[in-house]
Parts: sequence; structure tokens; C-alpha cells
Amino acid sequence: MNLSIDEIGDLSVIECKGRMMGNEAAFKFRDVVTSRKDARVIVVDLSEVGAIGGAALGILVFLQRWARHNNIQFKLFNPSRFVRERLDLVSTLSHFEIATLDEMMMLLGQADSRYAIAA
Repeated sequence: MNLSIDEIGDLSVIECKGRMMGNEAAFKFRDVVTSRKDARVIVVDLSEVGAIGGAALGILVFLQRWARHNNIQFKLFNPSRFVRERLDLVSTLSHFEIATLDEMMMLLGQADSRYAIAA
């Protein structure tokens, strides 16, 4: 699994690519997300994730609760059909917010305009 981070003001977009399988990948993902403590919004882009295992699903539930506790909006973006099916398996534990393309464009526009004003 490869992770890349784009930060615009207080918006962090974490792009995930590959397979989110096994404990090592799940803990790496957790550490990257929890290091974004100053973000107001964290979006996890799952567009390029082909498979997601139980450990990563558990970490997503943990991260959602961690974000709520830290007053951070936590959203998922563009999960594949397979990933959505896996997310449905844990829907009894947690309801994930999945951002639409329009919402992503709005978040990026808002973050960019706040960033431009601050500069």
C-alpha cells in the first residue's frame, strides 16, 4: 500500500493506493492519519484501493472515532464497489461519511480560499 498526503490549509487528503491488507499496512495508515492532528477535515481517497482487509476496516472505525473525539471531520472518498461492500460489513459498528465529488470540490475550494487569504 502506498500513501500520499496533500494538505491545503486545514484540509488533509490522504490518497491510498494498492491493497490495504494486514496489520502493518493498517498501522501505517493509522499513523499517517493520526499525525494530521491540526486538520479540520481529513478525507481518505480510496479510489485506487483494490482490496481492504479486516485490520484496515477496524482502523477505519478507530479513525472515525478518533476524528470525532478531536473535532475533525473524517470522510471517505470514492471507494470501489468491493471496498464499499467491505465497509457495509462494519456498518453496524460505524456509519462512514462518503464524500461526493461535488462535496470534494467544495471542500477543496473552501480550503484553497482560506489558505489564499492566510497567505
